[in-house]
Amino acid sequence: MSRLASSKRRFLALWFPLLPADRHRRRFGPDGPPTAFVEKQRGAVRVAALDARALRLGLAPGLTLADARARVPELAAVDLDPHADRLWLERIADGCDRWTPMVALDRQDGVTLDITGCVEAHALRASGGCSSETALAADIERRLTTAGLTLRLAMANTPEAAQALARFQSLPAADEAQAIRRLPVAALGLEDDAETGLRRAGLKTIGDLADRPSPPLAARFGEGLVDALDRLLGRADSRISPRRALPALLFERRFAEPVARTDDALAVLDDLAREAAVALEERHGGGRRFVGRLYRSDGQVREIAIETGLPTRDPATPARLFRERIDALADPIDPGFGFDMIRLAVPAIEPLAATQLKLEGGRVAEEAMAALVDRLSTRIGRNRVRRFIPQGTHIPEQAALALPAVDLPDPTPWPPPPEGEPPLRPLHLFDPPQRIEVTMSEVPDGPPRRFRWRRTTHEVARFEGPERIAGEWWRVRVARLPEPPPSVLRAKPGRDAMECDEAEGVDHPPSPPGVRPLLTRDYFRVEDVRGRRFWLFRHGLYERETDAPDWYVHGLFA
Repeated sequence: MSRLASSKRRFLALWFPLLPADRHRRRFGPDGPPTAFVEKQRGAVRVAALDARALRLGLAPGLTLADARARVPELAAVDLDPHADRLWLERIADGCDRWTPMVALDRQDGVTLDITGCVEAHALRASGGCSSETALAADIERRLTTAGLTLRLAMANTPEAAQALARFQSLPAADEAQAIRRLPVAALGLEDDAETGLRRAGLKTIGDLADRPSPPLAARFGEGLVDALDRLLGRADSRISPRRALPALLFERRFAEPVARTDDALAVLDDLAREAAVALEERHGGGRRFVGRLYRSDGQVREIAIETGLPTRDPATPARLFRERIDALADPIDPGFGFDMIRLAVPAIEPLAATQLKLEGGRVAEEAMAALVDRLSTRIGRNRVRRFIPQGTHIPEQAALALPAVDLPDPTPWPPPPEGEPPLRPLHLFDPPQRIEVTMSEVPDGPPRRFRWRRTTHEVARFEGPERIAGEWWRVRVARLPEPPPSVLRAKPGRDAMECDEAEGVDHPPSPPGVRPLLTRDYFRVEDVRGRRFWLFRHGLYERETDAPDWYVHGLFA
């Protein structure tokens, strides 16, 4: 069954042997001396990659820079930039999406495409009625070589075989099976020791290994050799892991003449949104994320993604948000020589049932608020418009979590405030709480009568409280060891438990900024003589937890 499943699939491997040189030439131009790309290895500067001119002069990767320049004095040295090469390879993989959405990166210089079912679709679009894999490969090779890339490609029934043929076969072979058998054992990608052992045993090609039983090979060279060989020969089902998950819905338009205006591209996205709306209605669902991809004729791809707070299948919503997103871009979309393909993807479908409108218009108000959040998030960024999600804790600064407003709302509602009572918590909290100087207060548990904050003295006219909030002892107990803390047994007169722990090296949880841990807080709602209302707390119980409790302002009431 595995062999049958593998034989029904086809893979195309693209190998770019001169990727650093192609990227460098694209940026700085084709003129210049032979170039070597170097990096420091074991205290020496060695050649990691070369351009085509340096290779023709007999240089090879692995040489020290001094040896390479001794052979070619005019050799130019450029630091190897693996990060830039990786980004360049990812841009190439983005462009390969035009042929198939199943695209995976292969090491640092290759891309593998799952082209199962794509050959027929390409044949229908190709002129002249060509219906072979050769036409698809020729189209890919033409586009990539036009972009200035040095390319070798191959097709096979497994991704490992396609990659091996692209890297180790210089010319296409008429018989794919025989070409795989002629590959060297290096095509298996084994460790150097295993490859050396195979050569010393006289096993130099894949055919030499394929004719031998698996148990002796596994016993001498390991199970990894047998697994790699089975995947290469198609004895085991092997697939690629695509860079992007396949969307639930995908719609596209291809053009014989590229679209050269952004407004025309937006009109195409509008048409695709209407097609998506029909498909979503058939599935009784909606989408919260829509991704438009604009493929330029020179291979570059521009992606535009929008999100909505509620699932929708109204085509006017993504059409409006796409325009607002493009208007808000700092880097305007450059059509270049035009877009020859435009796609719209709906990554996931969410349930969207019919809504019952309330007599007072409550549902309409909710949708209007969601539309406003969508527009603001699209224009200024999804992380700049946030909503608060309640958390299961009574610690004020941890009672709410701020998340992007376009994310799904938390199903747990906020607890309703008591009717006819003022709010117990202010809307504005300081993080961290700001320390104040209390010059007069009622002891031991009374509120402050006068305090100084931000160089201003406030006389308290009214107060409510205290509201006592203790530490979450159940979480602290879980975090600490089950036996009693050693400080309880070692504490001496004049030294508290925390001081004993610090002296013995016992760790305590880190303190929040400006506040000591594990002390009780007494909160007061106070109003000064000018009518300004504050939320204050005393940190620590007087003469029970501390001799000199500190005071903080935690928030302001409107």
